[in-house]
Amino acid sequence: MLNLKDVSITFNEETPDEKRALQSVDLELKKGEFVTVIGSNGAGKSTLMNVVSGSLIPDVGEVMIDDKHVVHLPEYKRASFIGRVFQDPMAGTAPSMTIEENLAMAYSRDKKRKLIPGVTKKRREMYREYLESLNLGLEDRLNARVGLLSGGERQALSLLMATFTEPHILMLDEHTAALDPSRAELITEITADVVKKFELTTLMVTHNMQQALDLGDRLIMMDKGQIIFDVSGEEKQELTIKNLLDEFHRIRGKQIESDRAVLG
Repeated sequence: MLNLKDVSITFNEETPDEKRALQSVDLELKKGEFVTVIGSNGAGKSTLMNVVSGSLIPDVGEVMIDDKHVVHLPEYKRASFIGRVFQDPMAGTAPSMTIEENLAMAYSRDKKRKLIPGVTKKRREMYREYLESLNLGLEDRLNARVGLLSGGERQALSLLMATFTEPHILMLDEHTAALDPSRAELITEITADVVKKFELTTLMVTHNMQQALDLGDRLIMMDKGQIIFDVSGEEKQELTIKNLLDEFHRIRGKQIESDRAVLG
């Protein structure tokens, strides 16, 4: 489904601000796999997401989706088969448009344009049905402007817009980080339900280690532009936050020892 091979990218190369954002990253996601990604600031998580979405082109390496090379495919073309939800609840929707208009725009994302009414009765009923699944009462507010919704409601709508066309890959970029705890918990629950319902191949970045443990069937940890830990199945289910922290410090310690050995 998704395959990254030897992907590297360096920012501000050959300057005092040079930063190796990704270093020879290999990553494969199988169809329907839900992978959570954790790591400290600057670990390379967002850069990884941007390489997959097409907003960044790696210096070297391959990016394949459904066995097709897409490394030079622009972001707007990948948007037809990649759904993405951002950290900012204000992103991903058009605040001056209604809920119905936003859904219509999202629904048409992967469709060829035709000279037909933007919202038919059949489509409106479909939108209502999908909105009902959120249990937020938005199905009764189709004509409400999105800018008037709360942050949690907007994020739930963004998630729905990114998923109800069943994209090949769903990317969640710290999509609960800007919400208060109760709304974050709600969006986390909706995320689990939506991903399971549509059996979506999902890549989710989060700083919340408990969320990373609770969601998905596989977890990867990044540091300094590299994947340093990759765990799935029963081994992931048995992990605790303390285990993750211990593993991080163990790996970081080995890296420091290795660097010292190289420096002599």
